[in-house]
Amino acid sequence: MSPDKRFDYMIEQVREKKELWVLHDDNGCVMLTTDEEDCIPVWPSEDAATEWAQEDWQDCQALAVSLKDWQERWTPGMADDDLLVAVFPLVDDLGVVVSPYEFDETLSPKKSH
Repeated sequence: MSPDKRFDYMIEQVREKKELWVLHDDNGCVMLTTDEEDCIPVWPSEDAATEWAQEDWQDCQALAVSLKDWQERWTPGMADDDLLVAVFPLVDDLGVVVSPYEFDETLSPKKSH
């Protein structure tokens, strides 16, 4: 899947399952650094997160985060720390990178007027 298709799939899965997955180890949550940005990678399932955890990351464990916890704690915390979200990265493809609030807004159901 292309990064955009993975992004759409991720949103669909998180809305349906009300959870998303991160990787963590004894030092905390896995973070990636791109050219000038620090990101926390997120996945739609435990399997997808675990599949990504290779080589330097092989000791990491998948951790489920409820959508409520993500929106109430992670989003503001990441924004305060100037972190971005790497949505459903693959081993050889970082995927779509967005701000925590942009990701959060996409996860929230559209409100009708």
